[in-house]
Amino acid sequence: MLLFIRQLPAFALRLCAVVTCVIGPPMTQAASSQSGDPMEAIRERLAAKLGAVPAPVAASASAGVLKVKSPPGSPAAAIAADKSAPRVPSLTGRVTPTPTPAGAKRPAASPTTDASPWAYDGAHGPSEWARLAPQNATCASGQRQSPIDITDGIKVELDAVEFDYQPSGFRVVDNGHTVQVHVTPGNTIEVLGRRYELVQFHFHRPSEERIDGKPFDMVAHLLHKSADGKLAMVAVLLERGSAQPVVQAVWNNLPLEKGDEVAAKGKIDLTELLPSDRRYFTYMGSLTTPPCKEGVLWMVMKTPVAISPEQLAIFARLYPMNARPIQPSHGRIIKESN
Repeated sequence: MLLFIRQLPAFALRLCAVVTCVIGPPMTQAASSQSGDPMEAIRERLAAKLGAVPAPVAASASAGVLKVKSPPGSPAAAIAADKSAPRVPSLTGRVTPTPTPAGAKRPAASPTTDASPWAYDGAHGPSEWARLAPQNATCASGQRQSPIDITDGIKVELDAVEFDYQPSGFRVVDNGHTVQVHVTPGNTIEVLGRRYELVQFHFHRPSEERIDGKPFDMVAHLLHKSADGKLAMVAVLLERGSAQPVVQAVWNNLPLEKGDEVAAKGKIDLTELLPSDRRYFTYMGSLTTPPCKEGVLWMVMKTPVAISPEQLAIFARLYPMNARPIQPSHGRIIKESN
């Protein structure tokens, strides 16, 4: 021990030489007098060489330990900030830093402006259609909306609707609101001196129309369009009875998924969907789905067509209810065939 004490001055001299080589020349008398601690001066010089700022010595227990704080904007500061950032699991299972700084509020989600999610019940049901998109405003403000309860019809000698339907190829799509059928061109009707071509037909359960307050099990809506853009809708009421061949042909080609489309190999003859008694009610109305466009000429067949319980059950599995509620008539004129 006595020998170690005797050699201590020489060891200290060698240590000072090494420190001077690494850090630089000894600090001035003024700098050393500010701290009063030679080791503190060494730490300051070493921190300067490393491009860092020495952290204050917090307590005597930590004296003699070199602590450095990286200047803001330095690579070391960025790494330290990344390590201290809160982390959340990602979809891939990796842990990634959350993009929101600690203590900051996340921005609130913006309200949806998508007009597509209309439905037949709930928050996007018929009472809310007009609020879902500006183009749907007529759903609430219109004075000629459909469907209606057909009452107090004026019996007159209405011209017969001239149906010119041909066996046609067809495609079936489940559009998320109903089963819809597109047919090849060439099926037309003529009424009130204007010719309309069949665009598509689809189904509702229960019937959207009522006659003297009575609903029916289902209804088929056949949408037609004239060369000048006018719309005409033929409604065929469906009630429980025997199997319906056109309906069965459609059901045989139902898509497996909503949004899918099936091109049928066979053909359908839509005259088989019409009642033998072609008398009808007629009035001016609208489309029964958004955007609820008005100016549609409606012709509702007075005599229902039979559909089997099994055929009803198939549609009910897809759409238990897809009918718009009855709309006010606002005193509009309803005519019916004698």
